[in-house]
Amino acid sequence: MKAASALVFVICLSSISRLGAAATPAPASDADARWLLQHGTLVFHDAFEREEDGNLSKALGNGWNSATADRVPHLKQADLDGGTLKIDSATKEAGHAAHIHHEAGFENGGVTLRFRFPGLHPGESLQLGFVDRETTGIHAGHLCYAILNQSAVTLTDWKTGVMNLEIRKRREEATATKQPLPPELEALLKGKQSSVPWKPDTQWHDLTLVTEGEEMRLSVDGSPVLGWKSEGFAHPIKRWFSLLVGSSVWIDDVKIWKVR
Repeated sequence: MKAASALVFVICLSSISRLGAAATPAPASDADARWLLQHGTLVFHDAFEREEDGNLSKALGNGWNSATADRVPHLKQADLDGGTLKIDSATKEAGHAAHIHHEAGFENGGVTLRFRFPGLHPGESLQLGFVDRETTGIHAGHLCYAILNQSAVTLTDWKTGVMNLEIRKRREEATATKQPLPPELEALLKGKQSSVPWKPDTQWHDLTLVTEGEEMRLSVDGSPVLGWKSEGFAHPIKRWFSLLVGSSVWIDDVKIWKVR
């Protein structure tokens, strides 16, 4: 009886420990995750503890939508496996990187998630950021993104940069005529993004991406990686949180936070 009681006590302690770990706030070094926790409202959370329903645009459930799934309905680009969203883009067949998005709806706020490059393909990368399809003058509503690839992290303002329709038209004209971009346009576009060297691995990592006014900031595992200011980051409504994946990446524990 004593042994059984001791076992019950150990199990209870283990359960309490797990509950405590789940409620543990962000590491003290992760200022942006703490900013979201202290000043934000959690508007969405997904731990992907379910199975997908087929391969089409709404197959992931819980409000997710794939803008590219219906292009290749016979190919599975997103798999919910063991509580993980595993994306393996059929980029060549679909003519576009896998684009998976969810409603967000904030001006200032951000996203926390866990990600892993599984090492299934060379050149794995992750592009994540915000879209507003209701805003005119921007191709497909693309506002701003963080891009993590095999050599660098980049923060980029697409609203007033490459996805601005006037700028996009000028770039397409230069490409069609095989002419270089005008120097003033090239300089403008360089000012719409910032990059730092970065080397990924195949382990799980925690990521925080926030926008506050004209600033976007990215942290990985509680450490700031890059911050950048550009006017497009201050767009008043980030309607969608978007993932664009050219090859493969695994995602878990997505949280969307609204500060205002």
